[in-house]
Amino acid sequence: MASTLTTINHSRDVAGLKYVYPVLSRRAGGLSIGINFNTNNACNWRCVYCQVPDLQAGAAPEMDFQLLEDELRFFLDDVLNGDFYERFLIPDGNRVIKDIAISGNGEPTSLKEFASAVTLIGEIATEIGVLPQSNFVLITNGSLVHQPRVQAGLKKLREYGGEVWFKFDSATEAGRRLINNAKQSYQASLENLMLSARLCPTRLQTCLLDYDKRGLSEEEKQAYLDMLKTIKMHVSLKGIMLYTIARPSMQPEAALLEKLSVEALNAFADEIRRLGFDVSVSV
Repeated sequence: MASTLTTINHSRDVAGLKYVYPVLSRRAGGLSIGINFNTNNACNWRCVYCQVPDLQAGAAPEMDFQLLEDELRFFLDDVLNGDFYERFLIPDGNRVIKDIAISGNGEPTSLKEFASAVTLIGEIATEIGVLPQSNFVLITNGSLVHQPRVQAGLKKLREYGGEVWFKFDSATEAGRRLINNAKQSYQASLENLMLSARLCPTRLQTCLLDYDKRGLSEEEKQAYLDMLKTIKMHVSLKGIMLYTIARPSMQPEAALLEKLSVEALNAFADEIRRLGFDVSVSV
């Protein structure tokens, strides 16, 4: 294992493992240990900014739980007791495990044994002493939260002090089709979001980008603000994370995508803050 980790290098193969990979995360502000359930590059959405090559429609494959345990124990020992930080040239200020993040190359909650995988990760990280000092995060599009097996996993995540980062890039049907290629309706996603917030502490993560020189339209902004007003009447969110693209998309629309300006991101963040939400901005 020899490479350099940067905030623009999120290769799932950098550590040479199947399920576990390190990320120097912009949003986490340090070392994020990623767990990739979707080793087959399969997802039920196809977001236009997705960096996964050869993305295909589908669900996570069957999990090799023994391999996951072996890799996680090996990797955590390497970070905590080995020379991981030196080999990967991690800056001194980032030499801390900020979180363990269930993420990867597709929608992780599509794993049939999702709750069992969450439990295994939580048990190992707690035993070794990474939890509860570090965060335990599920990064998800939230499309399957209505399923009981996923809800069981969210309850386990909460037991280990974890939280959900729930993707919500657009509050319009047209925006969801354009950006996420999502078949699930806005209303269904909203209901799943509120269910997630009731089961486990939940943050919204929203990618804002400039698609084909359209910028961030007033329609999109107003729909998003209206959505937040609805949410506020029913549940509490831990916060909202606004960010824009940082790495090249591997999807056919890549040439049409540009970063949204810092000014536009910050201006929208201020509008959201006026509704009483905690907002972070990553560029």
